[in-house]
Amino acid sequence: MRVALKAYAALLLVQGALWSNPAHADWRDDIGTFRIGIVAEPGAGNTVPGLARLTDAYTKALGMKVEFVVARDYAVLIEAQANARIEYAIYSATAYATASQRCGCIEPLVAPVDFDGAIGIRSVLLTRDGKLPDLAAMESHRIAMAPSDSVGGSLLPLAALTAEGRKIADNAPFLVHAESAAAAETMLLDGKADGLFGWVTAAGDGQPEASGIQASGTRASGPQASGTQARLEAAGLSATALQVVWTSGLLRYGPHAVRSDLDPEAKRRLTVFLTNLKSMTPDIYDLLESKHSGGFAVVAPKDYEMAAAVVRLVSGSGPGQ
Repeated sequence: MRVALKAYAALLLVQGALWSNPAHADWRDDIGTFRIGIVAEPGAGNTVPGLARLTDAYTKALGMKVEFVVARDYAVLIEAQANARIEYAIYSATAYATASQRCGCIEPLVAPVDFDGAIGIRSVLLTRDGKLPDLAAMESHRIAMAPSDSVGGSLLPLAALTAEGRKIADNAPFLVHAESAAAAETMLLDGKADGLFGWVTAAGDGQPEASGIQASGTRASGPQASGTQARLEAAGLSATALQVVWTSGLLRYGPHAVRSDLDPEAKRRLTVFLTNLKSMTPDIYDLLESKHSGGFAVVAPKDYEMAAAVVRLVSGSGPGQ
């Protein structure tokens, strides 16, 4: 009986090896070298600070050879992932949405969070001293906007309003595109505009807004204000004089995305590595993500619906969702 039990135990060990080890080896063997695409900062050429340390960290996380591919811009990065020349890419929100529209073959894993819990931005329509009573009154007032290529101050509000069924042309007579976001803010400060499209950092739906501002103009409890509101206050405008007439949906910070056909074990390893990176090895996190210091959180395609709406607006491919 004891011999039979030993034989059965040995058989289980052999079967376990057959079921687990080759499966783990196969996806690594199939890939060969795991390639990560990243866009260099403007003026940095094809160099990325700390690239050797980042490569080593990913190599240990995946247990295989890793290579970083530095692209000159997001268009190059998108084509590389769509054509399976890289398995993983670090995108802006709109670049990810463009890539998703391009091939439908990628999915987001994680996205960064700010130190105060903000996970993205929202566009806001601000007025002062109640000069603009509501959204419906826009056409009879002068509304300042940032330049037409500004995501938070122009593209996001137009895309979000379109998604709500309020399509507004970029050249509508009541909209005034200033030369810069600062110039648009000055128009509101100087009384040359009754409203202003700007942006605020924000937490997720159902969470306290990181912008810290409420429709009444009073400051909400929660993270410190950031964005257009903070600049207006710094310029001398009282917080009680500001009112939020309208707020857009959330434009999430850009994700780290992988090809959808990547092995689930690789996705799992990457997700565990990235979501623990800030607490386990903060120096490596800072190399990978220098703009948002709160760590990485898991994301899903639905988190980028507003980014997709912006891309559709720019490409003219249809109404926003």
